Amino acid sequence: MSDPVNLKVLDREFLVACKPEERPGLVASAEQVDRQLRELRRAHPSATVDRLAVLMALNLTHELNALKLAQSERDARLERSLGDLNKRLDTLMDGSLHAGNARLPL
Repeated sequence: MSDPVNLKVLDREFLVACKPEERPGLVASAEQVDRQLRELRRAHPSATVDRLAVLMALNLTHELNALKLAQSERDARLERSLGDLNKRLDTLMDGSLHAGNARLPL
């Protein structure tokens, strides 16, 4: 079930339907959008609302792409580290099995 939520961005009101459990996140997002648009408006006082919206969309997309790239790089480092650990475990297991000891040293 969706409930209407009244959001205010740049002194304009928007009625948006959302699930009750999503309301806090939606309100927080609208507040963030409002803050960022106001900041852009202070930096570009003659810009239209449309231009401000496009500038904000570009800024957000740039931030999102940077976060995705950073996450991808972290994932790659983690994957390499896990691969190295698996190789070390395999080496330890092979050495233990060849030495006649079927148990891993603890």
